[in-house]
Amino acid sequence: MRQVVLDTETTGLEPKQGHRIIEIGALELVDRQLTGRQFHVYINPDREIDQGALEVHGITEEFLRDKPRFADIADDLLAFADGAELVIHNAPFDIGFIDNELSLAGHQHASITAVATILDTLELARDLHPGQRNSLDALCKRYQVDNSSRSLHGALLDAEILAEVYLAMTGGQTDLSLSLEGVAAASEDEEGALPGEHPVLVVVRASEEELLLHEARLEDIEKQSAGHCLYTKA
Repeated sequence: MRQVVLDTETTGLEPKQGHRIIEIGALELVDRQLTGRQFHVYINPDREIDQGALEVHGITEEFLRDKPRFADIADDLLAFADGAELVIHNAPFDIGFIDNELSLAGHQHASITAVATILDTLELARDLHPGQRNSLDALCKRYQVDNSSRSLHGALLDAEILAEVYLAMTGGQTDLSLSLEGVAAASEDEEGALPGEHPVLVVVRASEEELLLHEARLEDIEKQSAGHCLYTKA
């Protein structure tokens, strides 16, 4: 399964009012693991930035003056997104801006949904936590994701934070590290055994303290998965 966690920064809130994208940040996940591949670009919007937006992301018109236009990077963006599920917080906002940019560029694809599907983590969070605050900052606090480095918004940084939140929200894999080292070691030991021989099975029983820690961990998984921890259903 290939997913792309994506975020944008803009000159303002409404593309219908002529506002444009100024930054796109995206990270690739394959089978829920970050691959290290990313797409990050600043874009010259050819217009002024609203003061309110500037206070959010701190990206100035002067900084963007020598950056490419959206039409210059459109094909690269679509190629990175091609065939993926886009994971976006409040997806209608970002998709609305991207589709508007594709339209202004006269691109053959009128919408990024021509090459990718969409998963809106805001809608997912509302289903999991009805009646609660589900902003990215609120979810960071709920799932104990460190966002202390985010004094200002930035598309790539927000995509990194969203990736952690999404993984925690949909299973807690960011906290669970299941190592295969023990399996590999066991396989190496068995290679030296003669035909017909079997390695001695050593049973190590958990201590009372370890059992308590195990139960606490299951309770944490149960809470993070909204009651869907299979290990507590037995």
